[in-house]
Amino acid sequence: MHKIVDKQQLSADVFLMRLQAPLIAAERKPGQFIILSVDHDYGERIPLTIADADAEAGTITIIFQRVGATTDRLAELQVGDQVDALLGPLGRPTHLENFGTAVCVGGGIGVAPLHPIVQGLRQAGNRIVTIIGARNRDLLILEDRMRELSDRLIVMTDDGSYGRRGLVTEPLRELCEESPKPDFAIAIGPPVMMKFCAETTRPYRVPTMVSLNTIMIDGTGMCGGCRVTVGGETKFVCVDGPEFDGHQVDFDGMIKRLTAYREHEEQAHERFHEMLGANCRLGG
Repeated sequence: MHKIVDKQQLSADVFLMRLQAPLIAAERKPGQFIILSVDHDYGERIPLTIADADAEAGTITIIFQRVGATTDRLAELQVGDQVDALLGPLGRPTHLENFGTAVCVGGGIGVAPLHPIVQGLRQAGNRIVTIIGARNRDLLILEDRMRELSDRLIVMTDDGSYGRRGLVTEPLRELCEESPKPDFAIAIGPPVMMKFCAETTRPYRVPTMVSLNTIMIDGTGMCGGCRVTVGGETKFVCVDGPEFDGHQVDFDGMIKRLTAYREHEEQAHERFHEMLGANCRLGG
């Protein structure tokens, strides 16, 4: 059991939680993740990046978006409640070194897993240019934290309600056209966004890493649910990743696999809300 010690709502459907997990907090490195189950016996297992950790306090921070039945249930928990199971830290840590100028691109909820990587890149001595984007101002998260960590922060919104209007690929292309161009780039967000970030940097030969969030069950590479094609070879995100060379990832194949359980996910989501509505009526 892992106690929730803090909960914050960052936007309409995005939540931050700090959980007691001293062993994970002591070992975690940037880029790694946990697998969480709200119900140890029957609950779905979902991967969530460790957005931050405090080894002294023995806590880890997760940031998640309410998108399905499990994240719905997680969002209903409050400070003092328990999360049944956490497995981690999992995955290969981010390779951190002083590249020079590192461009870090986060889209939507992808800003959360980007946060510890930006911390690590800054500690390694890089000049950090961060681009964060969302559909509108209300969906932007961690702006203040990313501004503190960055030498330059560029904010993009699809509708122009805040920062610049447009997609994160626009300032990324502008930076690649500068002289000198960036020495390294990392992009984390929706698969389509990462795909086009990689395509943006490809002509400029800027090394570009992406962090993949695929279907994942056991976190050991045994189930094969998280497999992706990278450079023509099959890789497993849970043990070979989650970070890969963005210029080598078969994004189209990955996006197709992500829809495999869409119908089941929607049904589970509907059942949860029906159950929640029934409980509310009974309570009233």
